[in-house]
Amino acid sequence: MVTAPPTTQPRRRPSVLRRLLDSEASGGLVLMAAAALALTTANSPLAPAYFEALETDLGPLSLLQWINDGLMAVFFLHVGLEIKREVLDGRLSTWPRRILPGIAAASGMAVPALIYLAFNADDPDRRHGWAIPTATDIAFALGVLSLLGSRVPTSLKVFLAALAIMDDLGAVLIIAIFYASELSFSDLGAAAVVVVVLATMNRRDVIRLWPYLLLGVLLWFFVLRSGVHATIAGVALAFTIPLHAVPGQPDDMDGSPLHRLEHGLHSWVAFLIVPIFGLANAGVSFAGLTTKALLDPLTLGVALGLLLGKLVGVFGSAALIIRLGLVALPMGASWMQLFGVSLLCGIGFTMSLFIGLLAFADNPVLQEEVKIGILGGSVLAGLAGWSILRIAPRRVPAPAGASRLRPLQPDR
Repeated sequence: MVTAPPTTQPRRRPSVLRRLLDSEASGGLVLMAAAALALTTANSPLAPAYFEALETDLGPLSLLQWINDGLMAVFFLHVGLEIKREVLDGRLSTWPRRILPGIAAASGMAVPALIYLAFNADDPDRRHGWAIPTATDIAFALGVLSLLGSRVPTSLKVFLAALAIMDDLGAVLIIAIFYASELSFSDLGAAAVVVVVLATMNRRDVIRLWPYLLLGVLLWFFVLRSGVHATIAGVALAFTIPLHAVPGQPDDMDGSPLHRLEHGLHSWVAFLIVPIFGLANAGVSFAGLTTKALLDPLTLGVALGLLLGKLVGVFGSAALIIRLGLVALPMGASWMQLFGVSLLCGIGFTMSLFIGLLAFADNPVLQEEVKIGILGGSVLAGLAGWSILRIAPRRVPAPAGASRLRPLQPDR
């Protein structure tokens, strides 16, 4: 008698969210290394060459401008793709899933801004930096979580990723509305025409990526000249990339133009573009640093906005709506773990630096104070969050009535 070979279950392909979390965490570790290298270089004999290289002109822009206006447009393209996918086809695709990270993100932006303004309300110039401590750096935060391994349940990593995506959307809107310079309406009009063409291509089911990318370069050029920051072109382009399934591909949307572009960009953004941005912008010289500079209202407003503002905003609002029974505590998580993750939301590196450079574009002294505040607040938030999560209990019993609620669960 012939025995049939044993059937084996095919290995399941990791989910999009799982690949995102793994890659973001690894990218966060690379970003930490880049920031440390920038700080070391800026306080070494190589400092003059470092700062001079950043100011080197390469055509119409300096090297630093190419990084902040050019490479970061690709970063914002990737951010826009993540936002669109999560809202239409992912973790934020239904209102019940949006409640906990959405309210936590909104409160986690409002409270840091209020703390910053409490220190700087009397100075009209410094008030312009109110948005600096409102952003969470997902790469850095997930990088810290990766150091803890299985101590943190996946549901909290999902919560942090969803919150950071909502946070990024808020930061994009803030940059577009509050940090535009003198506007060129002719260039804005030309940019609007390009967006209309891109949207028309989407509606007519154009699925090849190269026409979108070519028009995206043109859109970036017009937005660069318009007075709106050039990186907004990346977000606008992302929102026009089709998410629908491609003919001949499975219906799970994995083969859509948006997924293909997002997956193609992800490693480049995580392991090259964001670390280059950190290397170029995290270099702060501590020569002549005084206690007065550390206790300056701008420095304190940024640092405490990140360290305390994010904690109060994120944990306070999350605890309130959980206690009210609107949502459940993320699956398998304890209150102490939620507290620790809320502290990690105070790591505000990439987007906070970016907003700080926009807020004080013509004032290098204030830029240095912003960087000190961001680095100080982020390091303290990261160390405090890591310490809490290291000692926090890993699991708690399911809360009474959990079956009636919609807990934030990991993708399967």
